[in-house]
Amino acid sequence: MFYYFVKSRILVFNRFDSVQLSKIVIIPTYNEKENVSQIITSVFNLNASYHILIIDDGSPDGTAEIVKSLISRYPNQLYLEERTGKLGLGTAYIHGFKWALAAGYEYIFEMDADFSHNPNDLENLYNACKYSKADVAIGSRYVPGGKIENWPFDRHFYSKGGALFTKIITWMPINDPTAGFVCYTNRVLESINLDNINFVGYAFQIEMKFACWKLGFKITEVPITFIDRRVGISKMSKGIIKEGVLGVIEIQLQSMFKKYSKRIKADNSAKLIKADFSKESFSKTK
Repeated sequence: MFYYFVKSRILVFNRFDSVQLSKIVIIPTYNEKENVSQIITSVFNLNASYHILIIDDGSPDGTAEIVKSLISRYPNQLYLEERTGKLGLGTAYIHGFKWALAAGYEYIFEMDADFSHNPNDLENLYNACKYSKADVAIGSRYVPGGKIENWPFDRHFYSKGGALFTKIITWMPINDPTAGFVCYTNRVLESINLDNINFVGYAFQIEMKFACWKLGFKITEVPITFIDRRVGISKMSKGIIKEGVLGVIEIQLQSMFKKYSKRIKADNSAKLIKADFSKESFSKTK
């Protein structure tokens, strides 16, 4: 168990060097042996100084072992956090956010392992934050220039319908609220009380964007082409869709009656954060 302090966007104490790192891509995995090696290689082949953190939820197909075999090829660039059991997408990203903040990264990305998000688009999201001064850049399917390939009709229906439903219920001015290809600046994630993000599936992605919007951060949508996975098994389920529908209603009700912004805002005056990180991943960043 490790402890670190965050104070007004400055890392006061942690196990890392004080030099601020720039870009890290967080990729949650569960049974992604067909994709994980290729997605890692594709990101590093951009030659754009990205680091990668894989959060693996005990994949029985050996995904984590594949990542371990690549770490020596990409020293001080590729990191692995292993968790026990399938704990959910949302908790994987929260774990990764805390890890990246502790390490001092400035731009923190979410990306899928299955190539539904094109690694070549990482730089577009980065440029939107770095040079266009967005606090959050979303890889969006539903803005001009964005599109989806290889989806059946029912996936289009649920996704587009869910986006419209979210916009109507929450009034949030975001066209693709369930998007999972996102760049956050560190000041955004440091400003959110990550322990009060409650959802794990589609609703997690909605709640993170809702929190950013409620806290007044500048959010921009960057058009991408979303391509359905070609190998491996989709994690989509009726339970995830149900959580998305009910979660949107719950998020809006909380924001109306429970002082949502106050609850979701982190107290960065001198906040002690406790997080479970592996000693191996910490030592490799030093």
